[in-house]
Amino acid sequence: MSIQRRSVLLFSACALALIAAMAPDLPAATYYVAPNGDNDNPGTSAKPWASPAYGSRRMRSGDTLIIRKGTYLAKIYDDDIMYPPSGTASAWTIIKGEDGGRPAIVGQDDLFAAISLAGVSYIRVENLEITHDNRVSGESLFFRTGITISGSPPSRSILLKGLYIHHVDEYGIDMQDVKDVKILNCRIEYCGYGAVGGPEGAAGGIRNLLIQNCRLSYGGHYYRGGNGKDRPYDRPDGFGIEPSDGPIQIIDTRAEHNYGDGLDSKSKNTTVRRCIVANNSCDGVKLWGEDSLVENTLIYGRGDGDSTETPWAAIVIGSDDVNGKFTLINVSVDDALGKNYLMYVQYDETERINLTVRNCVFRGTGPNCPIFVGHQGDVSLTADHNLFYLPKNAIILSHGNKDYTKANIKTLGVGNLYGDPKFKAPAWGKTGDYHLKSGSPAINHGSAVGAPKNDLERRKRDARPDIGAYEFRATGLSRKAVGSEDRSRRPG
Repeated sequence: MSIQRRSVLLFSACALALIAAMAPDLPAATYYVAPNGDNDNPGTSAKPWASPAYGSRRMRSGDTLIIRKGTYLAKIYDDDIMYPPSGTASAWTIIKGEDGGRPAIVGQDDLFAAISLAGVSYIRVENLEITHDNRVSGESLFFRTGITISGSPPSRSILLKGLYIHHVDEYGIDMQDVKDVKILNCRIEYCGYGAVGGPEGAAGGIRNLLIQNCRLSYGGHYYRGGNGKDRPYDRPDGFGIEPSDGPIQIIDTRAEHNYGDGLDSKSKNTTVRRCIVANNSCDGVKLWGEDSLVENTLIYGRGDGDSTETPWAAIVIGSDDVNGKFTLINVSVDDALGKNYLMYVQYDETERINLTVRNCVFRGTGPNCPIFVGHQGDVSLTADHNLFYLPKNAIILSHGNKDYTKANIKTLGVGNLYGDPKFKAPAWGKTGDYHLKSGSPAINHGSAVGAPKNDLERRKRDARPDIGAYEFRATGLSRKAVGSEDRSRRPG
């Protein structure tokens, strides 16, 4: 975004906030927008407004704007951008699609965003579709961002729920300095710059963020009406943020088929729990900040079916935080591409960190894909009760100046094993089934120490937990994983 455009955007947001602050105290009201409305109406249920942006500018703190099912065009800067006023801790400002239908905000003419939450707080936005207007062609269908949360002072206390944001040229949700954000039950895909991300913060970055039950997929597979091949940003991630203190929680979420990384967090205190990170072109999960955890998570399909040799890996950990703590527990990793590390830790960084790897499966069926864990002295490694299977590799894991092979991998730590995990249907470039088959050496060979009580599908683990993200089911019955394809298509 140009400096001039960002400045105008921030000025508009601040001006609206000032007007709201100067207004007399009135009871919270509920207003309506409908496709057959008129902006000369009072915005009541019987006489709704026509424009969501118009309605948002007539809201006061704590008001609710209900948008009825239909299609709403947004093309004029900045008249057609929604700017809701801040709410309060006891009375949030709400913009929502009416129950029973999801209204669509469709952008044209390179409009910057559908909704700006710059500098505002206590805002709830739910049950909306935001996309470009596919009824037009040429430059008219350019549309940049779904929701932007950037500005000064930093925004806080934002809830985004049940949103379907897709086919926009930049970010689905663009965040910079914001605190206390929840993104729930959202489907964000086909965004030119990635689903959720933004520039480095100027006032603390992104803090206390929860993403749950979401799908963050197909980043970079669309740009300005095309398939994304001409996008200016080479590696759009499902989730990618710059340094902050966090915490960041990504739970019950899928990040799939992104041209960049699945989940890339430079924040401290990042937790990835019960997620599926699959078939991303570059790295699967990348962690940079200390006190970060990956738990009950499935990571597979690096390269997304493209056999081109690349420098990416299923898991990357690289940190400048001295004595930073990183933990992987009950994680299943599969890589079919090979020709690069399956996982690498502190490859370029020299600060000493602490890494615990427990109850994890590492399967790499391609050639030359060992695990690299730090140069000598860079990583204090605790690795126990893991299962390794790299049949085309002489070296399984390198730690410091020592190499481990299938003959001596047991000496890496207590309970470590070598053998085929017997996944039901491993895949590359398409959806796989990574439940364990009967006879898998992963069954009953995990450690109960620190193991989550339930697996990726929230099924209870027993006293002898299995290695990997899934607990074995002797019945063979199949229930889709949390955040699966079918569920993700019904956000909210």
